[in-house]
Amino acid sequence: MRRPRRTFSAEFKAEAVKLITERKYSITQACKELDIGETALRRWVSQVQAECQGYVLPGSKPISPEQQRIRELENRIKELEEDKEILKKAMAILMSFESNDTKRSRR
Repeated sequence: MRRPRRTFSAEFKAEAVKLITERKYSITQACKELDIGETALRRWVSQVQAECQGYVLPGSKPISPEQQRIRELENRIKELEEDKEILKKAMAILMSFESNDTKRSRR
């Protein structure tokens, strides 16, 4: 019977990867120690290695705190750019009303 799907925090994933990268555990040893599947741990190790090289896999949640911060800042930049575009459009509309009022008052 299959185990129910479990979710793991970014901190847990980072610690699991450290067993492999820093403490030189084998994947099998780390999986037994932590009671997790090999596929998940291999994916986390690959993801951390990619993050260290500056890549974040699409659709994946960042594991390292630095990558989490980068993703937050990228989202914030996107929000601010959207706000800026809205303000530009609003200014254009207001300026068109103002120029129409100026034309009417000259008549």
